[in-house]
Amino acid sequence: MTRSVVIVGGGPRGTGVLERLVAGAPGAGVDAEHPLDVHLVDPYPAGSGRIWRTAQSELLWMNSMAADVTMWTDDSVTCTGPIVPGPSLIEWAEEVRDAHAEPEGRVGEEIRSLTGATFPTRQLQSHYLADVLDRVLASAPDGVRVHVHQQRAAGLVDGDLRRVRLEDGDVLHADAVVLASGHLDAAPTDDEAALLRCSQRLGLRYFAPEQTSDSELDTIPPGETVLARGMGLAFIDLMVLLFEGRGGRFEEDPEGPDDGSGRGRLVYVPSGREVSLHVGSGRGVPYHAKTEYTLIGPRPPLPRFFGPDQVDELAARQGGVSLRKDAWPLIAKEAGWGWYHELFHGHPDRVVGDWDTFAAAYAEVDWYSVERERLVEHHVPDEADRLDFEQLDRPLDGLRTDPDTLHKFLRTYISDDLARHVDPTHTEELGAFTAILSAYMQSVELTSRGALTAKSRARDLGWWQNLFSSLASGPPGPRLRQLLALNRAGFVTFLGSGVSVEIDESTPSFVATGAALDAPPTRATTFVDARLASPSVRRSSDPMLRSLMRAGLVDEETLSWNACSRGDDYSGVVEHSTGLVPVDPADHRVLTGPEQEPHPRLFAIGPHTTVRLPGAFTRPNTNSLSFRANDAVAQALLAITADD
Repeated sequence: MTRSVVIVGGGPRGTGVLERLVAGAPGAGVDAEHPLDVHLVDPYPAGSGRIWRTAQSELLWMNSMAADVTMWTDDSVTCTGPIVPGPSLIEWAEEVRDAHAEPEGRVGEEIRSLTGATFPTRQLQSHYLADVLDRVLASAPDGVRVHVHQQRAAGLVDGDLRRVRLEDGDVLHADAVVLASGHLDAAPTDDEAALLRCSQRLGLRYFAPEQTSDSELDTIPPGETVLARGMGLAFIDLMVLLFEGRGGRFEEDPEGPDDGSGRGRLVYVPSGREVSLHVGSGRGVPYHAKTEYTLIGPRPPLPRFFGPDQVDELAARQGGVSLRKDAWPLIAKEAGWGWYHELFHGHPDRVVGDWDTFAAAYAEVDWYSVERERLVEHHVPDEADRLDFEQLDRPLDGLRTDPDTLHKFLRTYISDDLARHVDPTHTEELGAFTAILSAYMQSVELTSRGALTAKSRARDLGWWQNLFSSLASGPPGPRLRQLLALNRAGFVTFLGSGVSVEIDESTPSFVATGAALDAPPTRATTFVDARLASPSVRRSSDPMLRSLMRAGLVDEETLSWNACSRGDDYSGVVEHSTGLVPVDPADHRVLTGPEQEPHPRLFAIGPHTTVRLPGAFTRPNTNSLSFRANDAVAQALLAITADD
């Protein structure tokens, strides 16, 4: 009998699971006499999926350099399945150039000029992902038959997981189902829905959280005052589409005051179709720019202070641990280890003493201790060369000032951040980044083992994910140059931190205030919540997920704890829904039923689950957590189909 797996989601995550299935199939007994059908289901083109599809603005970039993107395993990856090397994005582009096989048009021109240090467009990444899928399909051994369905999975037939109905009415047999759809759309939260209803009633425009590239921004007329809440990557897309997307352009001014890039500054040339964009967020600053240099010293030995031994010790504690209280000091110390390792080895003229002496003393002190502060002060004379996480996390805390002073402060802050991430004088930033990536992988392991208390999962994980994203997943440096140019030109106004937006029905208008801004409120008739929708199984608009929920096979994680400890403003049992699909961290089987048992045939992997993985593609030679997860899912699928 033919065995069958249905993968719902044909983007990078689904493609990655497929690659591991194809690679591992021969070792699991799949051959011409024991075939395996794999169905890849996605309404968007397979390989790229929705986020990386070709049909989007050519102005939108990746936030990774071409040398830092791969979909293929390498010898660094520790997994059960076979290692199957393949080209990184830059290596693929070089192969295309060498073969003179560039596609016609803009993407072909981009391939011809691409370097490892280029931030590629998402359109180019779409072509790379299509090539990855083509190679996977071409490598499929006898017995593995891959069927690509460019349509939605509409749900189960009569609640039966073995029968998956497609949008066109066809029904697929499934011995196992994998949910790999990435970020899922969801209906607005209660607060967002109320804001949407009120704005529609008053003739205002409210854009609820969603993929910015899917927003109907053309409905915003030129000259409009627009409020934006959020300064992460969704905001960067918004900025690009509202200005360059309307015909504006940036020109180099090499003779002007430097913006931190070392190349002068940019000048914005308007198209006449601009809006007036006022932006702020909780932090009040954009995510930190991506680094554009390499380490000068040797790679720091990692993990050092937050590795498997520390995770084992924390996971063994009775009653659970707090990520903020128990794990964060170790994470911060790990990041400091990477920072100071590079500072001593790459910039010895800026430190006092030798690394071995510093490292031995550093190992003996806690991160949050007077001893650590004194140690760093002695060995690192310049305060600007010391790692300060509190300043990084909340740079505007305690500031309340007038608009001109706030703008000067933020222009200086952004220019300094840009310089620290593009100028190799500051490679200690990359040392810390390398350590933070290592610590993030360990934090996923800690969380996956159920070591955190429910309260910590509810309150600390979002904080840590947000901080990690702001430090490690920011925009390319050129985007911050553009933001500065738009601010100088008067088209972007900073609102600072602690931004709150309400509706004034008497005007009518949206009204924005900020904790750092001592000025009258900003009023506008358009408001953009510049972020992704918060995950929610129960609010999901995905028909397959909703069908699984109706069948009682999937629900979102709900946490509860007794709120009677110091610091709580409520006494009693608190329940908190994360909105995420609960999965077994070992192989990503969905946890289902009242006892939350791993389902034998249903899997979920990606950002909509309780195991927070990095992106579906990653840097080469980093023992990618995502690739290991893909392989774990594939091995479990092959075991299921071998048993049937």
